[in-house]
Amino acid sequence: MGGEKKYNKLIVVLSVVIPLAVAVLFGVKIDLELPVFLPPIYASINALTAILLVFAVLAVKKGNLKLHENLIKSAIACSVVFLVLYVLYHMTSDSTKYLGEGAIKYVYYIVLISHIILSIIVIPFVLITYVRGITKQIKLHQKIAKYTFPLWLYVAVTGVVVYVMISPYYIIVLS
Repeated sequence: MGGEKKYNKLIVVLSVVIPLAVAVLFGVKIDLELPVFLPPIYASINALTAILLVFAVLAVKKGNLKLHENLIKSAIACSVVFLVLYVLYHMTSDSTKYLGEGAIKYVYYIVLISHIILSIIVIPFVLITYVRGITKQIKLHQKIAKYTFPLWLYVAVTGVVVYVMISPYYIIVLS
């Protein structure tokens, strides 16, 4: 139980610090030209995260707990890499305006806003679920995982959807 309290404090800190750091870093602009165009890369990482999550659920349903654990660790790593690349892109590039019109514009903003809100909400869910798994609190892990999985999957999939919807409006200046 002592280690659990340590994890709980870390979960609270990370659940607050990560969204605040992202918000602050969005206000920081670095005059740097990146050697690659990041949005398709981090959209691909979101897609990979979604795939890893689905396979993690399949693995645990088949009783392959070690594979499940490794897939979840990989999904967490992908989410961290995504976040770093996403923030780096927005620190070095202007935001792209969505130029779609009509009903599709409302669909885009509904997907985008729900994606952003749930990407913040899912942080403590992922961390709590992970800690309950590694501390072998299986019943508690299962209880929260049934909420964490669809939330995290939604965030990963809608990250790809947002990219696909806005990608026609990216302006890429080639040297």
